Amino acid sequence: MDFDLIVRRARLRGEKGVKDIAVRDGRFVEIADRVEAKAREEVDAEGRLVSPSFVDSHLHLDAVLTVGEPRYNMSGTLLEGIATWALRKETLTFEDVKRRATEAIKWEVAQGVGYIRTHVDVCDPNLTALKALLEVRRECQDLVDLQIVAFPQEGIISYEGGKELMEEAIRLGADVVGGIPHYEFTREYGLESLDFVFDLARRYDRLIDVHCDETDDDHSRFVETLAARTIREGMQGRVTAGHTTAMHSYNNAYAFKLFGVLKRAQMNMVTNPLDNSILQGRFDTYPKRRGLTRVKELLEAGINVSVGHDSIMDPWYPLGRGSMLQAAFVLLHFAHMSGYEEIFRVFDTITVNGAKTLHVEDKYGIEVGKQADLVVLDAEDEFEALRLLPPCLYVIKRGKVVAKTEPSMSFLPTRGEAVTFTRNRS
Repeated sequence: MDFDLIVRRARLRGEKGVKDIAVRDGRFVEIADRVEAKAREEVDAEGRLVSPSFVDSHLHLDAVLTVGEPRYNMSGTLLEGIATWALRKETLTFEDVKRRATEAIKWEVAQGVGYIRTHVDVCDPNLTALKALLEVRRECQDLVDLQIVAFPQEGIISYEGGKELMEEAIRLGADVVGGIPHYEFTREYGLESLDFVFDLARRYDRLIDVHCDETDDDHSRFVETLAARTIREGMQGRVTAGHTTAMHSYNNAYAFKLFGVLKRAQMNMVTNPLDNSILQGRFDTYPKRRGLTRVKELLEAGINVSVGHDSIMDPWYPLGRGSMLQAAFVLLHFAHMSGYEEIFRVFDTITVNGAKTLHVEDKYGIEVGKQADLVVLDAEDEFEALRLLPPCLYVIKRGKVVAKTEPSMSFLPTRGEAVTFTRNRS
């Protein structure tokens, strides 16, 4: 056979007509109107949208599927979520974390995710979750590219031994240095924690991804320090600020000045619409704030923004099934991005923008020579994908089909008609 796999009649993003896509040895080797060859396996996309794999830029695999253990978050606040997780963390075992994380990865992969960045709580003297996820990364490498962030949920300076645990996590194999400056006991501790984050990243040549200003407090402004340090350290493009929900409360004059600094820093911003639409605004009466960072304005300013699922059935978010389309659908509404072209930009936040956040652009995308990761969606384009939230009919990782989904069918028996949810264009 000439190729390992050919995807026939694929409708690629931004392309007119359909293409055939040929794969050999886990990489794209030919993309043409018609590939005149045979392959060991063929997939007929039948003119459906074929997209690069979805990217989940921000997830907590150590906490997935723990909702209600040992109690539910009755207030729905971020603070109660952290307190509840601290109790559940006491009962973590290696196998417990590994089992739940693997299950959640399978959920995401079946829904088109090929790249995940997971934050792992390292405020644990035994680093149980980290060690489990390092093994999960190895065992699931055929399904997903997994990046691990050493994340100090209870602080670096405020948690006893926090610095030592962070460095040990990096030495064991974490890919990214995390932080949470707004949760440190004081502002001074928060600034000190960022000093440590940059020092650690520099010494071990790691990327940085910080939970930053996840609060409704408009005085929480660590993101400006994060951006300024990024510029000073020459780390443009290698630093990510997650959540930044305080930005929805900043006055406009300050916010738009901040955008200029963020752009100079080539900062990657991650928004988590599922969690933050639930967690933020809990102390408001009316009007209630939406709880997301300024996604639309950030994108208009030329700043990279991607989407994370964040939680799947854990103390912070009781729902979720690992669908990045669902997360993007919520973002579209809360960010007021319903204009025709804006809808396509929302799709970018779970694909190309996420790849930029994870710093994997060199292997990401449906281009000759790149890693053969893609998803065949039961939709004709990105607009329809975000409207319908359709199944991923085929999910391909390194040239192999790793997931298939059969679309459901609705039927009106009294009329003898099937119901489709696409527009009648006749």
